[in-house]
Amino acid sequence: MEILWLRRLLTEIGFPPKLKSQLFCDNKAAISISENPVQHDRTKHVEVDHHFIKENLEGGIVKFLFVKSEDQLANILTKAVNAKTFKEALGKLSIGNVVAQLEGECQTLGSSIHGRK
Repeated sequence: MEILWLRRLLTEIGFPPKLKSQLFCDNKAAISISENPVQHDRTKHVEVDHHFIKENLEGGIVKFLFVKSEDQLANILTKAVNAKTFKEALGKLSIGNVVAQLEGECQTLGSSIHGRK
């Protein structure tokens, strides 16, 4: 899980996280299974990495939060979405057209590398 790598990195550079990291998930069944300590018969096939996530949930390091599928911003990176959905997600992520946001003019400050102004 990348979030654990980021938490370790922050700790190493002197900014240890004090709160649980929030993981947004659009699957209520997955959240329910992760929060229920009872082993379900239908989850016996779950791989080791899922048990790793569960251990971090139980240890209070991460926390699952439900988000509706249509509000899952990561979908623009992993799924084919229509133009309207794509533009809305870009706005929510504060990603826009950088060129359209630039204004003003270029000016030369100081001297150049050849000693001329």
